[in-house]
Amino acid sequence: MDIDFSLYLVTGRELLPPGKDFYETLEQALQGGVTVVQIREKSLDTAEFLEICQRSKSICDRYNVPLLVNDRVDIALAVGANGVHVGQTDMPIAIARKLLPPNTVIGTSCNNVEEVKKALSDGADYIGIGAVWATKTKTLDKPVIGVRNVGAMLEVLDGTSVQAVAIGGIKSKNLLRTLYGSVSRTNHSLDGVAVVSEIMTSDNPKEAAAYLRNILREFQSGSSIQLGLCTQPNTHTSESITREIVGLMVLMKKISPLIHQITNNVVIAQSANTTISIGASPIMATSAQEMSDLSHICDALLVNIGTLTQDAYLGMLEAGVCMNAKRKPIVFDPVGVGATAFRKSAVDDLLNTWQASVIKGNAGELAALSGITEVESKGVDSVGTGFKDPVTFIRNLAKRERCIIALTGKTDYVSDGKSVAILKNGHQYLGEITGSGCITGSCIAAYCALASRLSESKPLKEDKLVRGDVFVGTISGILLLNVAAEIAAARDDVRGPGTFFPALLDELANLTPQVVSERVRVELA
Repeated sequence: MDIDFSLYLVTGRELLPPGKDFYETLEQALQGGVTVVQIREKSLDTAEFLEICQRSKSICDRYNVPLLVNDRVDIALAVGANGVHVGQTDMPIAIARKLLPPNTVIGTSCNNVEEVKKALSDGADYIGIGAVWATKTKTLDKPVIGVRNVGAMLEVLDGTSVQAVAIGGIKSKNLLRTLYGSVSRTNHSLDGVAVVSEIMTSDNPKEAAAYLRNILREFQSGSSIQLGLCTQPNTHTSESITREIVGLMVLMKKISPLIHQITNNVVIAQSANTTISIGASPIMATSAQEMSDLSHICDALLVNIGTLTQDAYLGMLEAGVCMNAKRKPIVFDPVGVGATAFRKSAVDDLLNTWQASVIKGNAGELAALSGITEVESKGVDSVGTGFKDPVTFIRNLAKRERCIIALTGKTDYVSDGKSVAILKNGHQYLGEITGSGCITGSCIAAYCALASRLSESKPLKEDKLVRGDVFVGTISGILLLNVAAEIAAARDDVRGPGTFFPALLDELANLTPQVVSERVRVELA
């Protein structure tokens, strides 16, 4: 049977609101857009489970929606179910296949790549990957996978007809993040998501299901949670990027986007002043209670973990979720991620909770993020010269994280997963002042905000920009800071790092399109 797995309801009668009838909930969920139903009852005797499945099958048939039964092959046979779902410790797929009629769909649960491979060899028709998020509807005997680890499991399915459904803690607030992040490097995506509590606990299951269905349709139509990943043929050239940078400069002071920055306490003032110098407006706030309101008014979010605390971490979690909901860019700077276990754990949680538009870091930080040991780090600094092949490294990391990656250093590299821009402007003084990487993040966030704002507005007569191009926004933020640094360092009144930063602010504010056009050095690989 050809099953549409896109909105997969797993039932749980224990979750029903007081007084709510199970069969009424099931029918309303089907009216709202549920495409397949699994009846899951772990504590019932056979007679009661059989009755529930019989009545549920009758309701599903009226809406031409397939019914699957969890675990119980005998019940599936008795009611003529369209399929069964078995766990790793349930009846083996090969035996279930012998007992069930031809064309019965059989799915199984998978928590890691090895289990996916086994499901393929056993002949599963689909797999349930999870738990993707923490869930209270089922006692977990295996670790939560996290959105960013689903891709490796999907990649195993390349070249097969086996479909994949994500399960575990999926709700409307994290559904788009789940869909967007659960894609392999080979662009293999989910066929659907399994939802339990969002529908079963609702007083209006039809409305709850319809809301989830609309999010699925939005994603399937190409609407993105953010504007970073390149999904179209890339037509950028060095010349076109330079033109777009100049165009963004002209528009920056006209639009003056508001940039929310949860950043390093050491450089809050420098970051705010830098933001103002380039023509944007800063707001610094860390309290989780403010994040929903701020997401309405701010145009982009910068998250910098330089001085990470538990309270700031909670603010970062909430801020990212709120900005994702508004489809606004998030620039993430995992400062010193390889230095401590707390930072590593926090970064993993943040990136599994919300989708970054841009991840910016030095060689040590990005190496730690990718899980390789090619580059050492000491605190927030890289040790050594970096990667042997930075172009390939950041292109692959951009594909894995599904966002723009910016590798900063003596030479900067920016990738959208297809193209890699190599940026050669800058001055050594940037490496001799506190927080140069942090203010780079501020500049990137401002220009990504501008690119995002442009994607929502009517074309301006003087503007020939690629709208919503966060790739160019990232390049712009880095290059404009670096060009200003070159000019500032050459001034007669600059004698070293101490006099350099005030001059840098001046030159950022005074940069002209003509100067930028003449000085920018960008190549594409």
